[in-house]
Amino acid sequence: MSISFNYEAAFSRNIGWVTPEEQQRLRNKRVAIAGGGGVGGVHLLTLVRLGVSKFHIADFDRFDVPNFNRQVGAMMSTLDQPKCEVLARMARDINPEVEIKLFPEGVNQQNLQEFLQDVDLYVDALDFFAFDARQQTFAKCAELGIPATTAAPLGMGAALLNFIPGKMTFEEYFQWGDLPEVDKAVRFLIGLSPAALHRSYLVVPGAINLAERRGPSTIMACQMCAGIIGTEALKILLGRGKVWAAPYGIHFDAYHNKLVRTWRPGGNKNPISRLIIKAMTKRIKLQLASQTAQS
Repeated sequence: MSISFNYEAAFSRNIGWVTPEEQQRLRNKRVAIAGGGGVGGVHLLTLVRLGVSKFHIADFDRFDVPNFNRQVGAMMSTLDQPKCEVLARMARDINPEVEIKLFPEGVNQQNLQEFLQDVDLYVDALDFFAFDARQQTFAKCAELGIPATTAAPLGMGAALLNFIPGKMTFEEYFQWGDLPEVDKAVRFLIGLSPAALHRSYLVVPGAINLAERRGPSTIMACQMCAGIIGTEALKILLGRGKVWAAPYGIHFDAYHNKLVRTWRPGGNKNPISRLIIKAMTKRIKLQLASQTAQS
């Protein structure tokens, strides 16, 4: 017996938490996701299962074995395949009617306008070290008045920041400017997680290697990020429920079973943040010099 796809039936179990009218509104929303790795892939599939049906997705990379611990699209059957194409296939396997525009070269200055065209929400899922792409994308969102959200997988938890039109922008919060990448890395980490709930259980500090641009990760953190992003997307897209915008943030750590709502007025200009940034920058530059010398 052949079973045909039906949108209303496929997402009928969402009804109750959303109304039938809201479900149809989600069906017509367009979300842009830059990055198809640890969080990007599971963000996409979560939003597809929520019933969102229009996407722009960007990633220039291909799946490899070291992606297996956390990336939903990484399997033996997808090795060396473009992440964009694999994830689009998975999304269409859930909802054959989904509209997906692929940006297989990733996001850059040349395609950013097209990537964000007619978008209702931008979801940041870029690699931690993609500083230029991230800075340009958030700046364009601010210029176009597009709400943007990011959830960082930290240890076995997740830290959320929302950047809503009319509120503090990404640049105002992180204070990146034209700083060197090391300084941007420190400011990004401090800004994402002022509570730093994850640091106490890092049992192999050497696993963080800035010289090689790699660090440890867990699937638990990526899945938590997707649950949080899915919920924030629902609230932003439907205009329902309180959305905490930067300089407010949320950090939940499952290892410690602890939730902290963070508040850094002024972002990284905050005196507390500036002290932490100064100390961490010095420590990380020493660590980076040591790792570079050993490599």
